[in-house]
Amino acid sequence: MEEYQITEAIPTVSEFLELRKRCGLSPRGVAASEVGLKNSWYSICVRRSCDRQLIGMGRIVGDGGTTYQLVDIAVHPAQQQKGIGKQIMAQLLTYLERQVDPKAYVSLIADLPADQLYQQFGFVPTAPQSIGMYFKRGLSKDSQPD
Repeated sequence: MEEYQITEAIPTVSEFLELRKRCGLSPRGVAASEVGLKNSWYSICVRRSCDRQLIGMGRIVGDGGTTYQLVDIAVHPAQQQKGIGKQIMAQLLTYLERQVDPKAYVSLIADLPADQLYQQFGFVPTAPQSIGMYFKRGLSKDSQPD
């Protein structure tokens, strides 16, 4: 059995982009990733003990007071179904429990079927009370059809 080490750390930009790609997550730009990673509120990396390869990660971003979002939760496809995602979630949530006001809003956007993992940790769908949305660049109100 392979051994893993979970540390409070931020991945390098190249590691971050490569793991996102391998996991099928949407691409991010290099310069934007440099800024975003530095502005993580909390970040963990999961590495194989034998060669220190990044095989999992998770971050918390937010305003440091009222609003937080779990992002970039990813486990290398070859390492999935081994409980690593659960360990990432447990560590992120333990940190939130210790550091964040209990009335703060904590959210995430779940790709299917990852929502099943997040529901195990108490996350519930927001719909029909609300709906997750994102800004699709290049479609400003001026370019929308009437």
